[in-house]
Amino acid sequence: MTNRPSPPFDVAIAGAGVAGLALALALVDELGPGLRVVVVDPALDRPVRDDGRASMIAADGRRLFERLGVWPASAAPVAGLRITDSRLHDAIRPTFLELGERADDEPFAHMAFDAELRAALRSRAEAAGIALAPLALRAHAASAGGVTLAFDGHEPMRAAVLIGADGAASAVRAQARIAAHAFPYDHVALVATLEHDAPHGGVAVQHFLPGGPFAMLPLGGNRSSLVWSERRDAARAVAAADDASFLREVERRAGPDYGAIRLAGPRGAFRLRFLLARSFVGDRVALVGDAAHVVHPLAGLGLNIGLRDVMALTTILTKAARAGEDLGSPATLSRHESARRFEVAGFAATTDALYRLFGHEATRTARDVGMGLVDRTPGLKRRIVQAASGL
Repeated sequence: MTNRPSPPFDVAIAGAGVAGLALALALVDELGPGLRVVVVDPALDRPVRDDGRASMIAADGRRLFERLGVWPASAAPVAGLRITDSRLHDAIRPTFLELGERADDEPFAHMAFDAELRAALRSRAEAAGIALAPLALRAHAASAGGVTLAFDGHEPMRAAVLIGADGAASAVRAQARIAAHAFPYDHVALVATLEHDAPHGGVAVQHFLPGGPFAMLPLGGNRSSLVWSERRDAARAVAAADDASFLREVERRAGPDYGAIRLAGPRGAFRLRFLLARSFVGDRVALVGDAAHVVHPLAGLGLNIGLRDVMALTTILTKAARAGEDLGSPATLSRHESARRFEVAGFAATTDALYRLFGHEATRTARDVGMGLVDRTPGLKRRIVQAASGL
């Protein structure tokens, strides 16, 4: 274990992904190095893996990363968003909605590689003196005085509160007996980093096609991050195809605007699912990120919702610590539930409704009329951009 402050810990965080490490850094940034924080994750004994994914980071998330000193220099601003609703064989794909407004005179979002963010967060956590333990949490037991964490082959740890940031298959959530409403989507997300001859102008493009949403998200230079949602059977065939066949299918969907397209990084495929925990808190436990909620990626909200969990919980635990309150008490953790439940449930319901609305040909006319009305209402578009930016 790197950085070994003496236990017991004030905060134990299970999961060394973006949400878990960002929370650890944000708490130490607010409360100073005297706060004893440990992050446990078996992945900490391995180098950060590049799985080809990049994320759209809203303006409030960018501000958080900049404050923590982990904002990657390669992050690319998103100058606008163009949405089409078309069929694969359509020669012309008319734009039904275009968002180009800025939020508080700054881009409402940037694109950043997930692996770069995770590596920067891990390096910064080590420099900040946060204990990083490459251990798998076997069980935890809460009591009036704190929570005990048990591991195989390592002595137990004690903390005032345990944060579950350990992903959709959260062991913390399961051990705390927090139920979740969850179901799989009949889609797989195909992802890759692409290089193309023509510039993208910083504009993110999302084509709603009968097979699923197809997004080209702007990276630095003439590169884009592909997030292509396709039905499972078709996605398996595409994922198994060689690179040349894969790129032919990408070019069919991307259209002529990008010119010739080439691979510039690894390809990946990920099953899509919906998950919403019935509660975001348990006995001396709080959930953040995918441990609490997983939504369809069509709106680019998943990571940003998790970062807003981090910001809210940081504020709550900081105030409790400064007031001398128990960080894991029901009174403290209930504030996290109150702060996040309504917004997260709303986002989850909205993304699921959009997935279903754009997944049926019968709803094409209604959705195109709706997007057209939004496109012709500048005030509403500005409000959408402000909401997406988190500002």
